[in-house]
Amino acid sequence: MIDGKRVLALIPARAGSKGLPDKNIRPLLGKPLLAWPIEAARGSAHVDRVVLSTDSPRYAEIGQGHGAEVPCLRPAELATDTAPSIAFILHMLDHLEAAGDRFDILVLLEPTSPMTDSGDIDAALAALAAQPAMSAAVGVTALETQHPAFAVRRDSATGRISPLGGGGFGALPRRQDLDPVFALDGSFYLSTTEAIRREGGFCHDATLGIQTDRIKALEVDDLVDFLCIEAIMRHRADQALSEGDTP
Repeated sequence: MIDGKRVLALIPARAGSKGLPDKNIRPLLGKPLLAWPIEAARGSAHVDRVVLSTDSPRYAEIGQGHGAEVPCLRPAELATDTAPSIAFILHMLDHLEAAGDRFDILVLLEPTSPMTDSGDIDAALAALAAQPAMSAAVGVTALETQHPAFAVRRDSATGRISPLGGGGFGALPRRQDLDPVFALDGSFYLSTTEAIRREGGFCHDATLGIQTDRIKALEVDDLVDFLCIEAIMRHRADQALSEGDTP
């Protein structure tokens, strides 16, 4: 709870995954991927309930083993590649409200962003609470080497490239002269439940962008992503252990 408002953490983990089969339960440093956001939410100072949304009884059992509740299974029609995210969110909110449990704020944490931690969640909730005019907040990361000013087109026939914005390569700005731009990074999504129902999503005119560390923007979409994240997290764990053992 924060400022007298009840907070629900929702972790989506459907069984179907084409890029990396069963990625939501793939072991990452000894824990299934879906366990990381569950544990982050359970460690939050403000989250009142942690719920897993899944279509799989097997995933449900694994999620429960790591501390999440699974009040119901997601219907098959809400677990397809084309089903909109808002559908399973409203499905769970409706189910909980029908059981008499209402929440003021929803925190959506995806297993594909396993480096989001309890501190990130609490900082985002505090930032949202501090700006009453805002009704949602999302994690964003600065685009530096991938700034759109350096985007190019590539001719499919010849392979020749040209600046996306036109004007020739001599007109490209220096990186230090560019205004910063950001991209949604998937690390977390927050919204009042009222706004999520009204807007049908997290991004609208009253959404706060909270800048995260570049590492937090890494997401598991395929095996390469997974191996990179695994290497970073193992390095950080080894470093923390080494510092802890230092007299």
